[in-house]
Amino acid sequence: MKKNSVSQFQTKVSELLIRHRSILDSLTKFQESTSRVNRAFAKAVTNCGCISVSATKQSCPSEADLADYKKYMDSHLQGELCPVCREILEEELGNHLFYLTALCHLLDIKLTDVFATEYDRVTTLGYFHLS
Repeated sequence: MKKNSVSQFQTKVSELLIRHRSILDSLTKFQESTSRVNRAFAKAVTNCGCISVSATKQSCPSEADLADYKKYMDSHLQGELCPVCREILEEELGNHLFYLTALCHLLDIKLTDVFATEYDRVTTLGYFHLS
């Protein structure tokens, strides 16, 4: 893929969108792909064990600046994805991107515009974009 890879991807998805051309089909496939990403992650933890989740309450000193909060926040992830789990998750995330792009196409929204608008929003609002 080249410089305009997001646009090229959206064009390719629109060409391939045959069975799920209905917005309802694409919406439900997008939701299904979310579940499949979650399931692949859960299997990496519970079946393979290459990664684990050790979650506790996040704590940060009250005197810390907002910019320093990252130092105190934890992802709760331990370990690294093995090659097999990484491949499965990349495939499921790719399917998820496909259906996100399909929704954009069906709604006549350019995915590049979504990226640009969101980039501008998070750049402008910085830490204040968090909700």
